[in-house]
Amino acid sequence: MSLSLVGIIFVQAYYINNSIVNEEKQFTFNVKKALSYTSRAIENREYKEHINKLQQLESEGFVVDTTGYQELFLKLEGDNNSEPIIYRNSILEENYKLSSSIFDIGLDSITIKRVLSNRSTNKVVQSSLLEPRTDGSFRGSLLRAGELTRAKEVFYDESYRDLAFRTPIYKRVSEEEIENLLTKKLKEDNINLGFQFAIYSNDLATKVQSDNFELDKATTFGVTIFENENDFNHYKLLVNFPSRNLFLQSSIIKMTLLSIIFTSIIIIAYTSALMQLFKQRKISEIKTDFINNMTHEFKTPIATINLALDAIRNPKVIEDTDKVMRYLNMIKDENKRMHAQVENVLRISRLERNELNISKERVDLHELIEDAITHVELLVEDRQGFIQLHLDAEQNSVLANESHFTNVIVNILDNAVKYTPEGQPPKIDVSTENVGTNILLRIKDQGSGMSKAAQKRVFEKFYREHTGDRHDVKGHGLGLAYVKRIVDDHQGHISVESEKDKGSTFIIRLPLIS
Repeated sequence: MSLSLVGIIFVQAYYINNSIVNEEKQFTFNVKKALSYTSRAIENREYKEHINKLQQLESEGFVVDTTGYQELFLKLEGDNNSEPIIYRNSILEENYKLSSSIFDIGLDSITIKRVLSNRSTNKVVQSSLLEPRTDGSFRGSLLRAGELTRAKEVFYDESYRDLAFRTPIYKRVSEEEIENLLTKKLKEDNINLGFQFAIYSNDLATKVQSDNFELDKATTFGVTIFENENDFNHYKLLVNFPSRNLFLQSSIIKMTLLSIIFTSIIIIAYTSALMQLFKQRKISEIKTDFINNMTHEFKTPIATINLALDAIRNPKVIEDTDKVMRYLNMIKDENKRMHAQVENVLRISRLERNELNISKERVDLHELIEDAITHVELLVEDRQGFIQLHLDAEQNSVLANESHFTNVIVNILDNAVKYTPEGQPPKIDVSTENVGTNILLRIKDQGSGMSKAAQKRVFEKFYREHTGDRHDVKGHGLGLAYVKRIVDDHQGHISVESEKDKGSTFIIRLPLIS
């Protein structure tokens, strides 16, 4: 189960990571596509504007500043039966001096060049242009002749490149144009995300940029714009997205949340199952310990009662009234002892079901302490021990149930006696003191003490510190659980301080009443 759970978590993490990587790749592709579209659209718009201006000037008439013309004829002829082949190549060069104000490039005038060329290969030519040859071999001759016409595209293209090269970048494109084109293209790919843009020249910022643009090579996308082989500016259109990570995460946030929710449910269910397993195991151990302890608790009284009954049936004993009474008293005491054990179990059960009615009244805590000591002093004296009192609290009136709170003190004192090792006399100190509006009751012994782990669980029902197969200390783990429930019901607090083989100190704090 653990391996499967870990596997599910890793698979989910792998899937989410792959989704993010794919989203980043798709985002990068769409952004670069939008940048390329914007760059081409701006270049095409500028080129069309330039052509329109040139066509307007041409319709009004150019003034040729200088001209240059050259035409080559190459004649190839063979034997008498071969037709001559003529190759013609003509070039016309025209220079124009134009006012640059119409192109807004910041200069008074600019000279542009128009070069027209025409090439053809023919087998039929005018004989007057050719020099005859009678030796029958091929030869070539160069002639000058004719007029020339040429398409205008070369002229337009060359003039565009020359003029654009000299125009400042902020006059060639506006921030509004870039923003509109980018926004339009990005929305087509469902990228509704704020962005910042700029045009850089040789890695230096130009005037064309949006507010708050910051160049970050790790997250900024860019493409070349106004590419020109004669231009040394090397312009680049750059764009970055401040909320890029949030946008990418938002695209898979629903799937990620569902994955986290369902994985969490599995983890919670799995953890709950494990806790239930451990709890059931602990309950099983507690039940086994409880049965063992109760068995030992009842074994001695039952054996004593059986022995007493066997003795009474003896004809010699039954005639002895004193012995009979003695055995009867033993049977009665052992019966009370077993009855007390059963009552403890039932009392805890009723406490947990809130069926135990505990009425409280004003009592003197010192009187309850002295009364509780009378219940155990014979046991202490029988083992040559003692109980010392240090009742120093000047105010000792509390709101308590006399019977139940006396049982609380008796239980703690009884534990102090039981957990004093055999052969060692019980030494118990009982003290009180006032602390603010509370009274503290301390019961300290010099017994076997308990470990740190046992201190944390000593007030749990049925809990007893594990001692293996030893049952030299009688009990079933109910006494201190009962003590805590009664103290809590009195709005008090109980704690224990202990060290192994050095004894324990139980501290009860109760609110005073005036």
